[in-house]
Amino acid sequence: MVVLLTVLHIIVCVFLIVVVLLQSGKSADIAAAFGGGGSQTAFGPRGAATVLTRATTVAAIIFMITSVALTIMAGKGKSGSVLEKMNPAPTQSQPAQPPQQK
Repeated sequence: MVVLLTVLHIIVCVFLIVVVLLQSGKSADIAAAFGGGGSQTAFGPRGAATVLTRATTVAAIIFMITSVALTIMAGKGKSGSVLEKMNPAPTQSQPAQPPQQK
């Protein structure tokens, strides 16, 4: 199950990288090169979501789900604190001797 989930996770990672790189920026037109339309992209109307935008959203959701699932599976069987696994400091079994007087 872990191997299958890991393979799915890697495929989704590669797909997400490709989809994000294929998208153009919000102000990728020629007016953006000369400074025009900068305020339009921040506060302007939002266009309809394209296929790439929806694919990015779906891939991001699947990426997050597989990440959480892999984290949960990696933690199974492990419990307790890291400090519990440390060796305790050695203790002295004999009391200190008083200095001898001459």
